[in-house]
Parts: sequence; C-alpha cells; structure tokens
Amino acid sequence: MRFRYLIGAAAAVLGLGSFASPTRAEEKPTRYRLFLETGAAWQNRNDTQIPGDTGTRFSLAKLTGSGPYAHLRLMLLYDLNARTGLRLVVAPFSLTETGVLDRDVQFEGERFQGGAQTEGSYRFNSYRVTYWYRFHRDERADWRAGLTLKVREARIALRQGNVAAAKNDLGVVPLLHLSGDYRLNDRWSLLVDFDGLAAPQGRAFDLGLSLGYALHPDWTLTFGYRTLEGGADNDRVYTFAWFNYLTVGFGYRF
Repeated sequence: MRFRYLIGAAAAVLGLGSFASPTRAEEKPTRYRLFLETGAAWQNRNDTQIPGDTGTRFSLAKLTGSGPYAHLRLMLLYDLNARTGLRLVVAPFSLTETGVLDRDVQFEGERFQGGAQTEGSYRFNSYRVTYWYRFHRDERADWRAGLTLKVREARIALRQGNVAAAKNDLGVVPLLHLSGDYRLNDRWSLLVDFDGLAAPQGRAFDLGLSLGYALHPDWTLTFGYRTLEGGADNDRVYTFAWFNYLTVGFGYRF
C-alpha cells in the first residue's frame, strides 16, 4: 500500500535497519542475532518489457508512482564458530497502484490501451542464506565475506477493466557477500551490509549503510540507508528496478 509522504517520513523514523554489535568490552558469548528492518522505500526506476523480445517496454514506476512504500526485512545471524557463520534474510516487498499508461502496451500477450486507468502491481520477495567467513577483526573493526544464495519470488501484473495479465518468476541467484562494522567509540558504529553480483544475464546489488548506537549489550538501534538495484534481460523478460530506502533498526543478541 502506498504511503502519503508524511506517513512515509514517519515510517522512515520508525523503521528498523541493519546489524550491529555492542562495544568489544561489553561483548559476551552469543550465537544468535536477530534484526528487523522497516521504513520507507522509493522506486527511482522500474522498467519492464514482457516478453523481452516482443512486448512493449514501459515504466511501471511512472504508472504506479515513486512512493514512498512500506518495506520489511528480517535477518537472523548464527555464529558457527569464531570464524564462520550463517545469515538468513526474509525481505518481502509489494505494491499495487492505479495510474494511466502514456501509450498502448503489449504485455504478456495482452494489449493495454494508453490513456486509460490501469492497475499496476509489483512484487519482489527475497529469501537468502549466506555462509560467511570473518577475515579481519581487531579492537575497532569486524569484517566478513561470503557467498549468498538468493531465492527471488517476483510478479509483475497489469489490469485494465476486464483485461488482465501477469508474469510470475521464481529463481535462485548466487551473490557475493560483504559485511562489517567499524567502532567509532563506546556507543557508535558504522555498519555495512552488501550482497551483489553482475553477469551477462542480469545483475543484483543490495547495499545497506547504517549508523548504529548500542542501547545495551544485547540491544542496538540503527539509522540508515539502503539501495537495491538489478534486473534481467532475455527473450522472456526485460526488467530493471532501482529502489532506495530510509531505515532505522533494532537488533537483539541471544
């Protein structure tokens, strides 16, 4: 559901973001870290052409509007040992809005008339598992690198009166992972969280930057920014999207 701008700004303040850790001196043995992220998201680009060889390329962002929209992300980190660990991410996202196409569009075997009210829907649910290795740690910095397997559940749909068409896509994508935090002082840290890879068939980049504040050895609050960009280009589908997020976050260690 699309937010009004005032509501979206409030969501950005109340949203939740990335991972963080308390100060090194306060750390205690832990194997689990749970994090929740939400807030406001804007789509800067969302171009699609389905099928990729015979459909009409159009801007779904222009049809549905740039936002802001609500987003949600859950993340669980599990330390296998002092050097390695696993990360699980669940990040659902969807929007449905009504607008006017600026021209006739051929989409998934159906023709939609330009100048008529059209409902556009976009869904991109992301599920990820990451194996990471801690390659550097000292009194101020903690850096990890690894491999992520991402399962994407995507759907793009148009509806205009009695005419409707949708394209569903389910696939697995390998990504490289990099994450870390740099302690500024006893309470504040800079945080980085990245998954990404590019290939001739398409690309995916997800970068989160946050400022973390240790409320308690087990609780962390973060304020941040996330950008997500990527897509695919083949005969079946052409789709590229770029979203930007404002986040604030809580993490709990146990």
